Amino acid sequence: MYAFRKPFTVARFDHLQVLGVDYKIVLILLQVLGYATSKFIGIKVISELTPNKRKFYFLGLIIISEVALLLFALVPAPYNVVFMFMNGLPLGMIWGIVFSYLEGRKTTEILGIILCTSFIVSSGVVKSIGMWVMQAWGASEFWMPVVTGALFFPPLLLFIFLLEKIPAPTAEDIAEKTERVPMNRAERKRVFRQFALPFSFLILFYTLLTAFRDFRDNFARELWDSIGYTGDVSVYSKSEIIVSLIVLVIFGALYFIKNNIKALYTYHYILLLGIVTLAVSTFLFQHHYINAFVWMVATGFGLYICYVPFNALFFDRFIAAFKIKGNAGFLIYLADSFGYLGSMLVLLYKNFNIGHISWLDFFCSGTYILAAVAMVAVIYSYFYLNNKFNNPENIHKQKKWKTNLTL
Repeated sequence: MYAFRKPFTVARFDHLQVLGVDYKIVLILLQVLGYATSKFIGIKVISELTPNKRKFYFLGLIIISEVALLLFALVPAPYNVVFMFMNGLPLGMIWGIVFSYLEGRKTTEILGIILCTSFIVSSGVVKSIGMWVMQAWGASEFWMPVVTGALFFPPLLLFIFLLEKIPAPTAEDIAEKTERVPMNRAERKRVFRQFALPFSFLILFYTLLTAFRDFRDNFARELWDSIGYTGDVSVYSKSEIIVSLIVLVIFGALYFIKNNIKALYTYHYILLLGIVTLAVSTFLFQHHYINAFVWMVATGFGLYICYVPFNALFFDRFIAAFKIKGNAGFLIYLADSFGYLGSMLVLLYKNFNIGHISWLDFFCSGTYILAAVAMVAVIYSYFYLNNKFNNPENIHKQKKWKTNLTL
């Protein structure tokens, strides 16, 4: 999926503007807008998705995104920017479709971390391939995204076929991880109301987390250029491979924690580790105690060690720990929808409200704000859920407030 979404971010599109706004900024904003819109749509679509429809949704959404990239290449700038919205709109639901094949199993932890690790590596790899397509094949910045996507289309078909061959969860899986079923609107609202407070705190954290994870990802070239790695094609992959290996080892170890509530507590400890790493590494970099490459790897670790659980594993354990009748897709997309909305708002704030602050300074300042908010959210969530679990009679008590959220 990343081959259809991320390669264009390695292009610079220098000296191009849309209504006085940097052309690349507009492209990223429109793609994120499409992606965020898709996440809100996915709250309903993914939570209600049945197994027999998954492959058709998967293939159809990818084809739409590739057609959008083709139109982006064919239509002259700046009129082609609208197709980046069209590219992001279908891609936002791919993650939920893929994870629906894996959730609710004893092995979900292992399968999920392999999947999550792949998207850490994939972002860097597809950017390196996109850069290579321009340098080796002479593709323009406009044709490079669709060419890169086309290279990945044949293996994509193979992996959709293989996903379809995964057997349904066994009785033992269901006993350990709770049966996963589609959720209608009433069921989604019931679950949200039961855990509205921790969800709200964690979604606030995840909104900022996604915004700065996306900022680091979308403007990786600008950040690397600003710290002395101009023109280095391999640096995108090297840094993310290091991060992915560390993340893989840490989350892979959680497979051995069979007690779901203990695993949920452990995820909170890991989130705190990521928060501290993010803030401390930025402080050390700004005061010249560590070099730029180490800092980028450390911030990547801090962001992804927090980001990965919310994309799959945290909510899979959450469903199992509290025996919720539903699926992780609903909770993932509830968080993701606000996360990508936050990503778009951060981009707008950076470009229209604070003058000429550099990408590097903006990112450094943002890490401290993120760390402060995250610390409060994670500690509150830990004690709230601990109280809920130790007082099970409170789990199904619904608050008297009403929500106007369309879930």
